[in-house]
Amino acid sequence: MAIIKKFRIKSFKKIDTIIEFENVSLAYGNRLILDNISFKINKNSIHGMLGPNGAGKSTIFNLITGLVKPKSGTIRIFGEDVTNYPVYIRTKKFKTGYCPQYGGFFSDLTLHDNLKAISEIVIDNKNLRLEKINYLITKFEFENLKDIKAKFLSGGQKKRLVIALALLSDPKVLLLDEVYAALDVLTIKMLQETIVNLQQENHITTCICDHQARDLLATCDVAMILNNGKIIAEGSPADLVNNIEAKSAYFGESFNLK
Repeated sequence: MAIIKKFRIKSFKKIDTIIEFENVSLAYGNRLILDNISFKINKNSIHGMLGPNGAGKSTIFNLITGLVKPKSGTIRIFGEDVTNYPVYIRTKKFKTGYCPQYGGFFSDLTLHDNLKAISEIVIDNKNLRLEKINYLITKFEFENLKDIKAKFLSGGQKKRLVIALALLSDPKVLLLDEVYAALDVLTIKMLQETIVNLQQENHITTCICDHQARDLLATCDVAMILNNGKIIAEGSPADLVNNIEAKSAYFGESFNLK
């Protein structure tokens, strides 16, 4: 598949960090999931996370949203320590949006009613609510789908709906968990273009985790490889593909971006 991004943010005149993990560790019982990891996600970047099952990718999302607390270390959003903040504060105050791998919508409601239901929670002004719903229906080309129940949408349409629902609250940070999973090639390309568009037009910082390495790297500015609870490599897609440790632990010798 052709590279989606026309440009990548390789350096910043002024680095503006949105999310920062400092020496974060997490264990479930005797099982260590994350082992003293540190990384930063910069403003208006698309940041990717790759790694085998159990490497800690979804756990990092749970830590960012506040669904779980670390055993040790500090999590900052916009420079503020949020390690002990509950989910609702992180969502409302710091404008974090989360798109889960499964679900994220009301199956028995139509696409339009899904947007309406969530908008009533996150948008107080009724006129603004209607304006936002109409904007998202146009942006995602939902005009012919708005009266269809969510459970009858295709896999790609459901993914786009979940992203649209997250955008109702005007997030500054969007977390996408396994966004390309079980989708066909054309649908993946459409989602890639959607994600890059959110960066370029809406200035949303996005963090994606997925097992589809080539598809993820096609959209990212920076990505990192997790293995055994550690970040073993981090950098641009080209840097990662040529990284010896990344090849050994995840990509293999024959992997390339084309």
